[in-house]
Amino acid sequence: MGKRSRKRGDRAGSAGQSSAPTTTRAERDAARERRAAARAASGERRPAPRRRGRASPDERPPAPWGGFPLVELVVLGAIVLFVAGLIVRGERGGVMVICALVLGSLAGLELSIREHFAGFKSHTTLLAGAAGVAAGMLAFFLLGKTTGRIAFLPVGVVVFAAAFWPLRQVFKRRSGGLGFRA
Repeated sequence: MGKRSRKRGDRAGSAGQSSAPTTTRAERDAARERRAAARAASGERRPAPRRRGRASPDERPPAPWGGFPLVELVVLGAIVLFVAGLIVRGERGGVMVICALVLGSLAGLELSIREHFAGFKSHTTLLAGAAGVAAGMLAFFLLGKTTGRIAFLPVGVVVFAAAFWPLRQVFKRRSGGLGFRA
């Protein structure tokens, strides 16, 4: 049998007396209204209640840099760079297009990391895939062209598989036990 909540208290009390409040709900409501009227008459404003704990499941997690629209500006820069790369053409235009794609991907990756680790939405597959691609690229550049081409896919798959389970567990802990939230 489970334990009783401490908030409810012991209904019977130690001497058979009830530990319930001695005021009625109407009395408590009237007292609350009197306090609010006195505060309004004195011009005192009640401070907004501070939120404790996690945000509600419907709220996006706040950015660490506050209200500054960094991700949006990076995406805007990527769009401008992409269009400029299409206009310039040639080798310089190709580099601009690749840089635009990398910038846009990094902006999306940052947002997905923030949402995943706050328990807002599950981005387990995306984050594990990003880790796998990064590890495959590292293997490609460290091992050289021929060996790196062979090692890219196996290294990426192993890192993806190794990162998937821990990322899923982190999301479950942060979301209150949910394995997936759309």
